[in-house]
Parts: sequence; structure tokens; C-alpha cells
Amino acid sequence: MLTARLNALRSAASEARLDAIAVVPGPNLEYLTGLHFHLSERITVLFVPVDGELRFVVPALEGTKAEGMPHDTQLHPWTDDDGPAEALGDATEALSLGGARLGVEGRRIRFLELDALAQSGHAPTAIDADPVFASLRMRKGAAELAAMRHAVEIAENAFRAILPMIRVGVSEREIASALFVEVMKGGSGAPPFMPIVAAGVNGSNPHAVPGDSRFAAGDIITIDWGATHHGYASDITRCVAVPGAAPDGRLLSAYAAVRDANVAGRAAARPGATGQDVDRVARAVIREAGLGEFFIHRTGHGLGLETHEEPDMKEGSLMPLEPGMTFTVEPGVYIPGLGGCRVEDDVVITEDGSESLTTLTRELVTPE
Repeated sequence: MLTARLNALRSAASEARLDAIAVVPGPNLEYLTGLHFHLSERITVLFVPVDGELRFVVPALEGTKAEGMPHDTQLHPWTDDDGPAEALGDATEALSLGGARLGVEGRRIRFLELDALAQSGHAPTAIDADPVFASLRMRKGAAELAAMRHAVEIAENAFRAILPMIRVGVSEREIASALFVEVMKGGSGAPPFMPIVAAGVNGSNPHAVPGDSRFAAGDIITIDWGATHHGYASDITRCVAVPGAAPDGRLLSAYAAVRDANVAGRAAARPGATGQDVDRVARAVIREAGLGEFFIHRTGHGLGLETHEEPDMKEGSLMPLEPGMTFTVEPGVYIPGLGGCRVEDDVVITEDGSESLTTLTRELVTPE
């Protein structure tokens, strides 16, 4: 499988008129090699030429791990005493990268690596290769989808486990901590992000950070969390009402609109539709409820090895959706000074429509 991915990358790079691609630690390197390296102050770069053997500039202390690289990889180790300059120069010279078109990860490569390449004596011309990687990673195979289903199962089981804890007087931080623990206990790899738990007025911030705010009766709590399995992520949002009082009627109306927008967005996701189509359908439901100004983000984002990757469900996203593409559908309403709500599902395009990988109820939950 890894050889096939490397060959596909070489072919895509050639079509993009690139001579080689540089990959730094992160999801693309893991996708190509199956190995995880840390992005740190120690320069680590895999060079994948359109033709010829791979060259891997790697800290010597990672030598044992680097032995797991594909067999056609030439290692260029470097030590802390010597620094990476010679190893990088040797690799770029061997690949004749001076003046070449080198694809780089536009959203991940840093000034550290770009400056080192510029100083190597064989400086290439850096070209954004994120679209090349996106073209390979957007359509998930059976093994990738199985990993994502497992990541969903872990996350959903964790949510069920913490529901009984939600009551008056408990804090956002306590629920976020418990959810993190349950995700890990359930078998997750490193969670894709720290859980968001936002109660009451804090729910008006889509990316709220859990704090010491304590739940009051009738609060609507937005909970956004995920898990990973074999590197692949789930990303789910559900809302919970704190028992003891009825939630504010305005928020209940907003929740109904968000829930219906989620249903409509998922129904619009099918082969040949675009991310813009999905976004417009979901957004129309919220606009018709008179809440359009409070839906302040895209309807969804791609999901896989990263929680935010291609394709996007937003205005201007015109690429036709294809079977195997995975993404979120997560409309939300955020009313300053009052609160907010969001309902998020993980979706895969099938041959004749779409399937939600997530199974939790989309109704507002009130723990007993």
C-alpha cells in the first residue's frame, strides 16, 4: 500500500510539473511511510523525486525509526554536533535540486526548512504542493474508512460514559477532562484535539476553551470532541441540556434550526454535488429560521489523518464530491450574550449518496 501511495505521489507530482516533493513530519509523511516523526527544531525532510530513490535527511537519534522507511530510501543522518547543513546539501545535490521545482507542504513547512534549503548551495524553487497531497488523500479506501469508523465508535462510547456526570454545579473543565480520559481508555491514539465543552453564554464561541464555569439548570452545553484510530480521526459535536429547568426558548428554536440544517446538509451530500451545494442547503435552513447572521463558519471540512483537510463544505468549493470523500457536516448558531449550538456528523460519500459514520442522536439530550 505504501509503495502504491509513493508511486501515486510521483505521478501526481509529474502532472503538476514538479521535479520532486519535500515532506516534513506530519500527516503526509505518515501517509507515505506509515511512520510518525516529530516536527521539532531538528530538521527532518523526506525528498521524493519524480524519478530515482528517495532521500531522507533525518536526525541521527531517529536512526532506528528511519530504518522502517521504504527500501529505496537513502538516509542522510546528521548529529546535533554537526548540524543538518551537510546532510541537506548532500541530499539536494544528489537530486540535482538546484533551480528545480520542489513541491512543499504550504500549510506545514516552516521558515526553518525553507531557509536551510536556500542555504544548501542547491536551492530549489519552492511550489505549494498541498493540492497534490489533497488529490491523493481525499478519497479514502476501505482500510481508512474502517479506521475512521473505529475512531467514531471510541468517541461515541466516551460521550455516553460522561453523560451521567452532567448536572448543575459541574464545570466545563471537569467534563472535558473526563471525556479525554474516556476517549483514551476506549483505545484512542492521541486525540485529534482537546475537547470543547462550552456551557451557557460560552456556547456563543465556536472554539471555546473549557474553563471553570459551572453548569446551571437549563444551560445548553456544546460538546465537540474526537478520537483517533491508526491515525485517522473522528470529529463530533452534540448538545446537552443541563437538567433542572427548561432551556431558553430562543436557544431551543436555534437548536431546532441547526438540527434540521444538519439533516438537510447530509441529504445534499452525494456524488457530483459540490461542497458549495452542501453549504448552501444547510445555510438556507438556518437563514429561513431568521438566524443566518449567527451561522458564522463553513458547513464542514474534510476529515481523515487531519481534522481539517480537503474537501471543504463552503461557498466557492466547486469540486464535485466523489465516493470515498470524507468530511463533516456541522452547522451552528452562535448568539452573542446568549449562547449557541452545533450538530456535527462525520460523512462519507457513497456510490449513490452519502453515509453518516456517526450514530448518536441529533436531538437535544437531557441526562436523567
